[in-house]
Amino acid sequence: MTKYAAEFLTTSHSKSFEQDHRKIINYNIGKYDTSVANSLPRFFNLENSKRKAHVIKWKVMENLDKLLPEFESNFQRKGGKVIWANDAAEANQEILNIINKAKAKTVIKSKSMVTEEIELNEFLEQHHIQTIESDLGEYIVQLLGHKPYHIVTPAMHLSKADICKLFNKEFGTPIDATPEELTLKARELLREKYTSADVGITGGNFLIADSGSVALTENEGNARLTTTFPKIHIAVVGIEKLIPTLADLDLFWPLLSTHGTGQNLTVYNTILGGPRQENETDGPEEMYVILLDNGRTNLLAQKDQRQGLYCIRCGACLNACPVYKNIGGHTYQTTYSGPIGSVITPHMQGMEDFKHLSFASSLCGKCTEVCPVKIDIHKLLLLNRRDSVEQGLVATGEKVSWKLWKVGMRKRKMMDMLSGSWKNRILKYMFKKTWGETRNIPEVSPKSFSELYKEQNPE
Repeated sequence: MTKYAAEFLTTSHSKSFEQDHRKIINYNIGKYDTSVANSLPRFFNLENSKRKAHVIKWKVMENLDKLLPEFESNFQRKGGKVIWANDAAEANQEILNIINKAKAKTVIKSKSMVTEEIELNEFLEQHHIQTIESDLGEYIVQLLGHKPYHIVTPAMHLSKADICKLFNKEFGTPIDATPEELTLKARELLREKYTSADVGITGGNFLIADSGSVALTENEGNARLTTTFPKIHIAVVGIEKLIPTLADLDLFWPLLSTHGTGQNLTVYNTILGGPRQENETDGPEEMYVILLDNGRTNLLAQKDQRQGLYCIRCGACLNACPVYKNIGGHTYQTTYSGPIGSVITPHMQGMEDFKHLSFASSLCGKCTEVCPVKIDIHKLLLLNRRDSVEQGLVATGEKVSWKLWKVGMRKRKMMDMLSGSWKNRILKYMFKKTWGETRNIPEVSPKSFSELYKEQNPE
């Protein structure tokens, strides 16, 4: 068992019985469920929309080698610069090079899961460059020194009281401050950072191939400010975020907002096509797009599982997952948690270290049901399990146990060799510390099926 798997088991056991944690998560996800339930009926034909989105993303993955150069060419035509990064180290180094060349000292950053993936904040801090998160949720977890808890809602694990205590400690706000007062304080603190920052860094919800543009979706306006005030804008985006045409946003923006937050459309939706042009009054002087691989081509090479790359990061599968709702986002120890994280992480960060995530599922299928691009998530979890076995990443004891079980199940005489009482003893003592610690051990009938059948059919 790897250290990640061991820590996962320990933490998930602890979190499952942490009542305050479960109360906060269930309350926040309950509010989300209500909003989504009210918004989904506004689609004329939701199933058709999801199916269409799935087909578009399928076409993108099948033609990624053509669409990425198309995006690059169209973006460069407007004065933008594209940098290709194979992994996190390359992406971080390229960002540092841009910052050093501009002699920049401060960075303002909008919410971006891909920069969390490459641990950009930690990297820049090592090089004495101050990075401020401008999204309120990200700013809160940054102050606490936490990682984001959720793909969409970074501070979902915190109650209002927790945030009040944090702001009271850090900024002297009243201990019983209202959400509005906390938001105003954050705005006051962050507004000056926008105007003084040398570089603005964002992610990208979508890359549009035919127009060479980056589409950003948000609710606070922080990304728009991050891309407007600083002289340099760097967008770090995974290569899978492509969509073919500008017209496709008509489908993907509503799907993302409805499944992500229960809104018809998020408050701010921005399309950026490069640095400021001669006839424009605002925008950065330089704009870079860093196209990040970081294991994505490993997943692309898996014909059965590459649909994991269709994900638009709405977080719907996390909110639907009974496992996530019990153990929480930090337990996964990955950037992308929940069902979709369990699918893609073993391919992006190594099957040996993260195969256990594909087993952390009830396989109820709810994740697949709610996915706006119809990713067959629970099937992909099973395929990951298959791959881990084929790659020999199974403990010897487990292999031996399954072989014995297989032999016994295929021969009725062997199944009937032990009486029910003996089988109950085996269950009680062999599974006491695994299954039996928090659940009742199942009891085997005293008589086997064969014995009962013979009694009822003596002829």
